[in-house]
Amino acid sequence: MSHARPGQMALIAFLQAQNCSNYPGSWRHPATMQDYLSPEYYQRIARTLEAGRFHMAFFDDRLALPDILNHDHGEAVRHGIRVVKLDLVSILTAMGLATTRLGLGATYSTTYYEPFHVARVFATLDHMLGGRVAWNVVTSLNDSEAHNMGATTHLEHDLRYDRADEFLEVVLSHWDSWADDAIVQDRESGIFADPAKVKRLDHVGKYFRSRGPFTVPRTPQGRPVLIQAGQSGRGQAFAAQWGDLVFVISPDIAAAQRSYASFKDQVARSGRDPASVRLCPAVYCVVGETEQAAADKRALIEGLAKPIDGLALLSEVLNYDFGSKGMDEAFTDAELAGIKGLQALRDRVVRISGKTNPTLRDFVEISRRGTIHEFTCFSGTPTQVADQMQAWFEGGACDGFVLAATHMPGSYEDFVRLVVPELQRRGLFRREFDGITLRENLGLPRAEPFDWRR
Repeated sequence: MSHARPGQMALIAFLQAQNCSNYPGSWRHPATMQDYLSPEYYQRIARTLEAGRFHMAFFDDRLALPDILNHDHGEAVRHGIRVVKLDLVSILTAMGLATTRLGLGATYSTTYYEPFHVARVFATLDHMLGGRVAWNVVTSLNDSEAHNMGATTHLEHDLRYDRADEFLEVVLSHWDSWADDAIVQDRESGIFADPAKVKRLDHVGKYFRSRGPFTVPRTPQGRPVLIQAGQSGRGQAFAAQWGDLVFVISPDIAAAQRSYASFKDQVARSGRDPASVRLCPAVYCVVGETEQAAADKRALIEGLAKPIDGLALLSEVLNYDFGSKGMDEAFTDAELAGIKGLQALRDRVVRISGKTNPTLRDFVEISRRGTIHEFTCFSGTPTQVADQMQAWFEGGACDGFVLAATHMPGSYEDFVRLVVPELQRRGLFRREFDGITLRENLGLPRAEPFDWRR
């Protein structure tokens, strides 16, 4: 089945509020700025992205630093492996006050927060930033997060998504419980708002109770954009039902084309318009004025990775101590079944290795965690990078790209200076913002009220 796509690609920046980017070796890069504990660091990036007409910057997050390897945080702290993790709301606010059109998204967990709290945080942000806010919906990954948030173990995979479904229903119901025209604000009559147009939720479900009424009127874009990254079977079903923008990891264009067609069909089967959901794979870009300049940059970047990075991050994302096995020791059936973190990654390693019981080395080499090869990496001159992006976009592999950084903020400065003009020249990317709100700029209509009594 073919589905209509927007004529121009979406560009999203994939950020971390921490001492490094997605690439843990990025802090070791000689050109990486080190003032990540200041607002200026994030505002600098935000202004660069807005100048490049990026649709959005969004932040991934965890509620714990990587401390599952050898059941200790020492190695992660020693090597700076994503150990500084700041709360995102203050950072989005700082970036939003330095820009006027750039969309801004933050990760909040459905496993460790309450729906009313999340609804209020993002609705308030959407008002304060003029309708430019997105919520990246995650269910969290590991026991370390559970321990920080008052639980003993992390919920089982599918239960997390069952809980997340109900969480989304409650949040969307609160967001849409004020009618667009509820506020009258008539000083003469003394009527502030029409109480008949402010509904109480009275939700009582399996996981949550939330009465309402909600305390924040409907936002400029109707409600914040929803980002999702589910890649397991259950995760994909969740993303197809709820996501406005879905990001994925695809190792090559052929895999991306299969993933794109399959996911868009799943969106259609869930009763939604596939053209209303943007699917964007995560990528790195290394671009230079010449092929040699790009090759030199890439060699420097690749040399920043350390084996400990991958082991610490695999332990974190799979919720399993990768220090407990030898590199060529196979995982038992019981051990594989006990991996409670990112099951899509586990399943990908089993599939690609061709082994029912892969080894630790298989996980390291296939996942490429901690290296720039974890995602597809486009590199070369501006023309060569644009050629690769155009092939994916026009070849039915994506609706745009989620661009991770090899170093900060230079990755985005290089891309905006060298690649964006080439994409614009080809008509693949816009020259100006399409509107004020994030939904307008993503080509999405203002959100219709959620049928919260269904």
